[in-house]
Amino acid sequence: MRYAFAGLYVAMILALLACVVVARRSYKKIKGAVAMQVGMTIPPVIGNLIIVLSTSYLPAKLGCYVYFIGMDAFIMALLHFTFQYCVIKWPSQKLHFLVYGVITLDVVQYLLNPIFHHAFDIEAVLVDGENYYRVVPYFGQAYHRAVVYALFFAVLIIFVVKIVKSPKVYTERYSVILITIVITALWQTYYIFSRTPIDRSMTGYGVFGLLIFYFALYYRPLTLLDRLLANMASDMPDAIFFYDADGRCIWANQPAIDLAGIKDEAFDKTSELLTAKFGTKEDFDKSEWECTQVLGSGSAAEYYYQSKRTVRDEKGLVTGSFITIRDITKEQRALQQERYNATHDSLTGLFTKEYLYECIRKRLDKDTQKAYLILYIDILNFKLVNDVFGSSFGDVALKQIAGFLREKNSKSGVFGRLGGDTFGLCIPKNEFNEQELETSLSHFNINDGQIDHNIIIHIGVYEVVDRSMKISIMFDRALMAMRTIQDEYQRHIAFYDDKMRKEVIWAQQISAQLMDAVKNRDVVPYLQPIVDGNGKIVGAEALTRWIHLEEGFLAPGSFIPVFEKNGMITEIDRYMWRCACEILSTWEKEGRDLFISVNISPKDFYFMDVKAEIQNLVKEFGVTPSKLRIEITETVMMTDVENRMKMIDELRDAGFIVEMDDFGSGYSSLNLLKDMPVDVLKIDMKFLTKTADDTKARTILQNIINLSDDLGISSLTEGVETKPQLEMLSEMGCKLFQGYYFAKPMPLAEFEEFWKSNRA
Repeated sequence: MRYAFAGLYVAMILALLACVVVARRSYKKIKGAVAMQVGMTIPPVIGNLIIVLSTSYLPAKLGCYVYFIGMDAFIMALLHFTFQYCVIKWPSQKLHFLVYGVITLDVVQYLLNPIFHHAFDIEAVLVDGENYYRVVPYFGQAYHRAVVYALFFAVLIIFVVKIVKSPKVYTERYSVILITIVITALWQTYYIFSRTPIDRSMTGYGVFGLLIFYFALYYRPLTLLDRLLANMASDMPDAIFFYDADGRCIWANQPAIDLAGIKDEAFDKTSELLTAKFGTKEDFDKSEWECTQVLGSGSAAEYYYQSKRTVRDEKGLVTGSFITIRDITKEQRALQQERYNATHDSLTGLFTKEYLYECIRKRLDKDTQKAYLILYIDILNFKLVNDVFGSSFGDVALKQIAGFLREKNSKSGVFGRLGGDTFGLCIPKNEFNEQELETSLSHFNINDGQIDHNIIIHIGVYEVVDRSMKISIMFDRALMAMRTIQDEYQRHIAFYDDKMRKEVIWAQQISAQLMDAVKNRDVVPYLQPIVDGNGKIVGAEALTRWIHLEEGFLAPGSFIPVFEKNGMITEIDRYMWRCACEILSTWEKEGRDLFISVNISPKDFYFMDVKAEIQNLVKEFGVTPSKLRIEITETVMMTDVENRMKMIDELRDAGFIVEMDDFGSGYSSLNLLKDMPVDVLKIDMKFLTKTADDTKARTILQNIINLSDDLGISSLTEGVETKPQLEMLSEMGCKLFQGYYFAKPMPLAEFEEFWKSNRA
């Protein structure tokens, strides 16, 4: 019999060693505690193996030492495992050290037993006709048993408390370990008190180690899983229907019961109820699918996301399926609102500019056979409406115009708000009725219940010819047409025509050619003489002319406005300043005491540092600053007044002469004059008339000249065309003159010849 148990113990030791190796390779956090517990189960079994096989005193006693000290190691490992498995901590560090101190003391007293013989001894009994040595316990052995049983009991209490305090779904994982510990402890107790030869309880220890390994690392508590899954399914907001392999509904959570209208847990009627609510039976009989279904329409529509999944076993056989249905109405409505907000103007509810462009592009690309018109709609002087009546009335006006567009526009048209007080519309040409629209716009009143006000609406119309053109360019052309009637009140609609088209093409052409023209000096300065009261030429104004390679001489009016609009005027101005400095440099070297006036455009200040550019040119060519006169208009001073004033002061301090051009042509000249430091007033030619005896003209001119004298500013009248005009201005005290009476603008060579003849 003893050899049978010895074989059993050897098998257990090998099995436990294999479990230790496997446990250490596990991915679970508790793997260390499990490996330690299983590993510490081996020493007691080894000790008993030695005892069982020993037939003499010394080997048997050595086996007892291995067994008892191994039990101390086992109980220490069991404590560590218990705390890890039950996820608890020691109440205090002192208790922790005390427990392990008691166990350590037990190990020490066993090590002292060979000296004091206080713990145990062994005695021989016959088993199967051979000696078998069993333990004779002394005081030290009693201490050992007390320690081991006390800690066993503590472990039992921990598991019992954990079972009591944990939810019922978790009791299985603790109960299995608890029962194993109890059985092993009872078996060990029976052996101790029965003093039966061969400790059969070691079999329980081996089994205990194997069970710890299995339950801690591999066992899946099915009851726990079932309850967790059931609770999760019950608590989920989605409707869930579970089906068996034959397609019969076997369970549904409460949201599913409410959705399908299942009564008295009659789950067998589920398919019919779902079919009646959502669709045909074939849809729900398919193996796997997912879809979004809409019930109802408009604002009352309900949206449901549905999916069906099958469950298969390890052999790939279908064991069941489940259908989930989620009400996504809120999400869909929120998404629709978000899309609406992104594509619609918040005030008028019309399309935003970006979305309008997108819709028009799709319409033109799709409907290629139909002719379309692009309309740019603007409210005349809308800022004034806001200032006079308030922004709330302005909002009412915009809303009513949006309503007007909805009312007058057919379903074929696409319209939206471009921004501010402007709207855009794309409409089939055959649906556009110009006369009817003109009639509607002739008396367009806005009424907010208290105020009734007539507003003027202007519309520019562009017929779509090239569908590949950018939508923004189409609206630019419609805007161009609208601007031709900007100051009219009886006419409300204007069409983009060939003339405008040619102007656009012309602007594009000369804009593309400008830089080459400057590089090749096709753009040249023409000089118009400036004379004093004696008729002596004292200087000239540099005016831009373009000798075009193909078109010949271009009048300034054919290209200057284009460049002022697109900002390229700065390139011309910079070039003319350089030309003027080149000419002045030559004149100074030749001893000619003449100045040149150059123009500064308002846009120059946006694209360059004007002061630095002019000073660098004067320095580069070695020109006396006073010889390069700088002409500015009052429009230059309309924005950033403080910085512009500072710049003019700095230029004057540097020696430049500053002239105010076109004085009196604007609204603010007198107001600016009191603050703006200038040296010369260039009186606008509009004050001169064909006759010299116009009383009003004489009065205005006389007062301007007197004003300039009182302020210590020189006066220069431009546009002098007749001798009577010259005589009148001379009598008034004007000192400098410019105009066709003396000479037209001329090339440099011609001007120099004219100057020579003037001197003679």
